[in-house]
Amino acid sequence: MTTNTIPHPRIASQDEWLAERRKLQTQEKDLTKHRDRVNAERRRLPMVKIEKDYVFDGPNGKQSLKDLFEGRRQLIVYHFMFDPAWEKGCPGCTSFANALGDLSKLYDHDTTFVLISRAPFAKLKAYKAQKGWSVPWLSSSGSDFNYDFHVTLDESVAPIEYNYRNLADMTARKGPNAMKGEEHGLSVFFQLGNEVFHTYSVYARGTEGLTDAYALLDTTPYGRQQSFEDSPAGWPQRPTYG
Repeated sequence: MTTNTIPHPRIASQDEWLAERRKLQTQEKDLTKHRDRVNAERRRLPMVKIEKDYVFDGPNGKQSLKDLFEGRRQLIVYHFMFDPAWEKGCPGCTSFANALGDLSKLYDHDTTFVLISRAPFAKLKAYKAQKGWSVPWLSSSGSDFNYDFHVTLDESVAPIEYNYRNLADMTARKGPNAMKGEEHGLSVFFQLGNEVFHTYSVYARGTEGLTDAYALLDTTPYGRQQSFEDSPAGWPQRPTYG
């Protein structure tokens, strides 16, 4: 038998493998049922009326939050990290956008998807063209939008909060997130008559299952190859945040 030093799963017979696979399937089914329960609770969240008149800059000029729905009932916003001083978007957010597939299914279900960043629209337009993306991308520059939805952290503008933790919580936790600057997240809005409501926001690792790349990596022996994962010794890993 050929041997090498490449880390790999234990080699087993077909019968051994099938027994272990069936054990794992039980856990996978439990996870699916739990995900269904969480999704059901999410659908029952209340919503909060948007009182501010946010203005965004995009390919159609200045637009309101209501305009971004494009006549649909629901709006999903991915908060893409792109500081006005940067020349490129965040690598992690770039990977997220690269992994987005065909979104026509959203449109078929009365839902619009957009990216929003604080950088000026000219920079977003240039970066979008460079990457070959088609998804709408707008600038929130000059508005409170990023601060109100806690994806730009600046204590001189608004109290620090990220992923439902305030500054004291974040400091005590000693987590990986910075206490100032751009962060990523996703927010969902609902249109009722002429009014817009905020229904949901998720941050940090809460966004990672919203494209296919991580879900596909989760099926492989090496997984995501990130330091938070419980993997066998010797498995390739790198820092989750870096």
